[in-house]
Amino acid sequence: MVAVQGLLMINELIGKNVVVDMRSTFVCLGKLHRIDEQHLELLDADIHDLRDTQTTRENYVIDSRLTGIKRNRKKVFIVRADIIAISMLDDVVES
Repeated sequence: MVAVQGLLMINELIGKNVVVDMRSTFVCLGKLHRIDEQHLELLDADIHDLRDTQTTRENYVIDSRLTGIKRNRKKVFIVRADIIAISMLDDVVES
């Protein structure tokens, strides 16, 4: 029941630009296209490894909100078990 409710809540984000915080050093941004029980599919996505820059996760996401998603993938599938959180990019707070 809980898994079904979580899937229904995430479905509200389909078609919107989202931020996907991963358990690893990666953060993913893009338009949520599809969801199944094991994956999220993002379009026009930015998969960013925070080890490649000196910026924090929060600053990278805020910058992406202000300047736009830096697309480096047309389509990406993310394993849901690797996700800590998902939110709309518009919900990111600047301060």
